[in-house]
Amino acid sequence: MHPTLFRIGPIHIYSYGVMLMLAFVAGIFWASREAKRRGVEAGKILDLALWILGFSMIFARLVFILLDLKYYLSQPLSALIFSGGRLAVQGLSFHGGLIGAALGAYWFSRRTKLSWLLLADICAPAAALGYGIARLGCFLNGCCYGVPTNLPWGVRFLMDPDAGTWTAACHPTQIYSALGSWLIFVVLLKLRGKLHYRGQLFFAYLGIYSVMRFLIEFLRKGVSAEVAVGSLTQAQVACIIILAFSIFLFYYLRQNKKPSIFTQNRS
Repeated sequence: MHPTLFRIGPIHIYSYGVMLMLAFVAGIFWASREAKRRGVEAGKILDLALWILGFSMIFARLVFILLDLKYYLSQPLSALIFSGGRLAVQGLSFHGGLIGAALGAYWFSRRTKLSWLLLADICAPAAALGYGIARLGCFLNGCCYGVPTNLPWGVRFLMDPDAGTWTAACHPTQIYSALGSWLIFVVLLKLRGKLHYRGQLFFAYLGIYSVMRFLIEFLRKGVSAEVAVGSLTQAQVACIIILAFSIFLFYYLRQNKKPSIFTQNRS
């Protein structure tokens, strides 16, 4: 675990924030190359990235707060101070970030008269690539770890730096998520030449990711492990909803060859 990579005087450079930025840069780089292949100017992707970054960070933090609203109502300053009394890029929800990114891309598509579904297809593999890198940041930070395990690759995580208490050997669910996301990236590359309607690649990504996250949730601990319905966690309920939504739209787009209500058909 290396939650702090280094310090410059009083400034702490956190591993999670660095990996999150690396994930974003890697996603932009890949999406720019993919955009050229699909006839979209690479510069458009750079502009799009700014909208996605702003919207996704806001919604990722907002949803994270809503998932533990009782705590943040009792500690309102904690909604602004992310970690250990310091401002840091932590306490973010992937599903919230996904909603924000989709809204940011939609707003950008309206301004530039580009198809939202085309942009979504360009960004889907980039999201899978970047998500894997971001999860490495979780591993370095020591958050989002799993339940105890006797497997030889179990990892102990520091629970309380002040007290020096460590967890038992746990599933490195951050690594599972990273490897799974990179596998999804490879699958999407195989699918992109076989799916003929805009938006199908994006909804394929959402569906496959939801299955992966649903399964990994059984091994995770922390905020996302809070039970929402029956024995299912909040994240698992979200995964079921997104999976059903994605399957419906994937086949809807295939059966309706004309532009759907989700595409502007302007590029």
